[in-house]
Amino acid sequence: MAAASLSTLSPPERGFPDTEYQHRCGAIQANMRSAGIDVLWLSTEADIRYVSGFFTLFWQSPTRPWYLLIPLSGEPVAIIPAIGAECMQRTWVKDIRTWSSPNPTDEGITLLTDAIVELAGPNATIGVPMGCETYVRSPMNDIEQIKTVLADANWCDATDCIRPVRHIKSELEATKLRYICAVTSLAFSRVPDVIHSGMTEVEVFRAFRIACLEAGADEAAYLVGAATQNGYADIISPPGSHELTRGDILILDTGCTFDGYFADFDRNFAVGSVDAATASAHQRVWDATEAGLALIKPGVTCAELCATMQQIMVPGNATEGSSDVGRLGHGLGIQLTETPSIAAFDHTPMQAGMVMTLEPGYSYADGKMMVHEENLIVTETGYELLSTRAPRDIPVIA
Repeated sequence: MAAASLSTLSPPERGFPDTEYQHRCGAIQANMRSAGIDVLWLSTEADIRYVSGFFTLFWQSPTRPWYLLIPLSGEPVAIIPAIGAECMQRTWVKDIRTWSSPNPTDEGITLLTDAIVELAGPNATIGVPMGCETYVRSPMNDIEQIKTVLADANWCDATDCIRPVRHIKSELEATKLRYICAVTSLAFSRVPDVIHSGMTEVEVFRAFRIACLEAGADEAAYLVGAATQNGYADIISPPGSHELTRGDILILDTGCTFDGYFADFDRNFAVGSVDAATASAHQRVWDATEAGLALIKPGVTCAELCATMQQIMVPGNATEGSSDVGRLGHGLGIQLTETPSIAAFDHTPMQAGMVMTLEPGYSYADGKMMVHEENLIVTETGYELLSTRAPRDIPVIA
C-alpha cells in the first residue's frame, strides 16, 4: 500500500444514516434477548456514540453523567443533561429526557430509574457492561442510590451484548478507518521533511501534529514517543526538552481521528546513523509483523497471532531479549484501543470486518526496546492493510 498524497485523499461523508444505528441497535437487542436482559444501561462516551451518533467533546468535562437506555424492543431512550439536548436531537434518538445539571441532589437519578421501570418494570433484569475495558461513568454514590431505588431489579454483566457488535465494522465505518489511516500514513511520510536534528522533542511533536492536521486529520490528540541515544525504553511519556542528535532513535506513536474514528500506529526513525543492535531489532519487529499478517484470516485466534509474532521476536532458544508488553495488538475503531487483545489469554477468533492493530514489541538490550505497529481490516480471505507498510530497515533522517 503506497502512501497517498494530499491531492488523492478525499474524505468520506461524515456521520451515518439512521439505518446504520438501527442495525446496530437491533443486533444489540438480539443479544439482549439471548441473555435474558430487559434493558441495557449505557453510560460511556463510546457506547452511547456507537448506538446513538451523539458526538461531542463535552465528555471531557467530568461534571455531568450521560445515560442511554436500550429496551428489549423499540428505540433507545436518552437521559441527559439539558445542555446536550440540542446536540442529541440531531441524532436518530427521539425520546430525550433531560434535567438541569449540575444538580448534586438528583443528577438524573429520578429520570433514569423512572425510565427503567417504565421500559421494563421494577423487577427488570438490567444489563450494564462490566467486563474488561468497560466502566460505568457515574459517581459511585449515585450508583448506590440507583440500586437502592431499584431494589427489586436484577443486575448483570451485558458486555457480550454490545462488544461483539462493535467488533465487526460496517463498510461505512471501514471507509472512515481507511481514510484516517491513509491520512496518518501521509503524515509519517513527511517526517524526513519536517523533523530534523537540533529540534527539541516538544518541537518534534508539534511539527508532527501539524503534519497530521494538514494531511486531513480532525485531531492528533494522542501522540506519544521518545528520542534517545541508540534506542528507547519509554514511549508513553510526554515530550521533553531533549534535542535530537546523531545516534538518537525516534519513535512517534499516534492516534489520529477522523469523524471520531482512530488510526493507531507508530513509526521509528534513526537520526543521522543507527547502531547494529537497533537496526537488527527494527528488522525483527518488522518480521514479526509480517508473520502475523501472513497468518491473519477468519478463524485464527488472537492467541495464535500472539504466539506467532512472539516466536519471531524471542525464539524459544533465545538467550537474549524479552517481550513482556502484555499484548501485541488490539482492536481499533471509535476508541484508540478496543477489544480483542492479541495476547496469550485472548482466544477470540478473527472475523471479517474486525479492524485490528499488530503491535509487536520487545526488549533487545538493557534498557532498550523496539515497538512496531500496523493497522488492518480482516477480510473473508485474509486482510486489507490500512496503514502504509513501514520499511524493514529503519529510516534514517538528517
